[in-house]
Amino acid sequence: LEGNMAELLRRSVLYVKPVDPAIWCGALRKCEDRILPCLSNHLMVLGLLVFEVTVHRHQLYYRLHNNLKVPTFSIIFQGITRQHLDQGILPCIKYFINYFFYKFGLEVCFVVAVNVIGQRMDFYSLLHSCALMAVLSRRRRKAMGEVWPKYCCFTASLMVLQYLLCIGIPPALCVDYPWRTSSQALTSNLIKWLYLPDFAMRPAPSFILYDHLLLLCSTLQWQVFEEENRATVRLMAGENVEISRSLDPRSFSQYIPVNNFLQCRSYLDIAKVFVFSYFFWLVLCLIFITGTTRINIFCLGYLLACFYFMLFGGSLLMQPVRNILRLWDCLIGYTCFVIGMKNLLSLGSCAYLDHLLKNGCWLIQAFSMVCTIKGYDVCKSAGGGGGHRVGCDLLHRALGSEKGFPQLLLPVCGV
Repeated sequence: LEGNMAELLRRSVLYVKPVDPAIWCGALRKCEDRILPCLSNHLMVLGLLVFEVTVHRHQLYYRLHNNLKVPTFSIIFQGITRQHLDQGILPCIKYFINYFFYKFGLEVCFVVAVNVIGQRMDFYSLLHSCALMAVLSRRRRKAMGEVWPKYCCFTASLMVLQYLLCIGIPPALCVDYPWRTSSQALTSNLIKWLYLPDFAMRPAPSFILYDHLLLLCSTLQWQVFEEENRATVRLMAGENVEISRSLDPRSFSQYIPVNNFLQCRSYLDIAKVFVFSYFFWLVLCLIFITGTTRINIFCLGYLLACFYFMLFGGSLLMQPVRNILRLWDCLIGYTCFVIGMKNLLSLGSCAYLDHLLKNGCWLIQAFSMVCTIKGYDVCKSAGGGGGHRVGCDLLHRALGSEKGFPQLLLPVCGV
């Protein structure tokens, strides 16, 4: 409790200096003689809105003047449809510029969601990982589309909640939060991990930008799920229907409407050969790199999966689609499990590192627990009490170090 009060006296807004009530109200911010820097963000938003309205009005005038109809789809290259995809490199590039998000928007949303989790590594990123696993558990694209509106609402409500937490209560009330004033006060690292409002360790507002990017992509994908059910859109952009899971790969040729690209008649055929023939092995290389970058229990699963796919790779691709997708679903599920567990273990590596160094050093070595997010006072946490003092050079070691984190930690753990 004494250490908590000392930190509050040193860092809390309530005790450092007198509080100006106008600062909490953004519209009443006192700019004094710096008017332009104070209004720079507002002017930027206003400029973007003016630019968007100007472009919209210009397009509307041009279409009315030339008796043109509004395009069914918001595309750049007019006249490029699914039929032009296999006609050459240039038509293929134009098609993907027009309809890339229509075809791969769902995958883009998953990548952005994983980026949000990796950039935050706190309680709300743990909620994002649970939501990601809930969506991926549906497996089929149509089933994901049914729950996608709920996922968008979840992301939007989570972002609004975090915005309110960043605002907090007015400091002019001179009332501190209960997790600071109670007898069992929370540490600053734990408050930061839980993303709670606090006057000494304020939540990082920049994290909301990652959630906003995820919300933007997910709402666009929601629109794609609605558009792909329209006949006119399917005629222009193609269908996003999955192939039957009961098909035999040896009979695929009779269901493919395009020419055999293995004969390599054009540069586009060469690109197709690389994607469809060697991309499987490229993914296995990435899995192997993931499993050997760090030495821990999670990476062992990646190595086992890599060796299994390499051992049965050629014969595996000739099995029925149902069997192939079942194995890949297991790999995707394991990856989501690892993401969620690493997020959960970040609570120990960022908030309870001192306790782990005393009682659970084996846990740090087994899972390579390192706090990767800036802003946590892990050096002080690791150096407090019990003679366990780990410097910042140990927790955030240089990239050129010959020893890994577990090897550097062995002397600290008494090994």
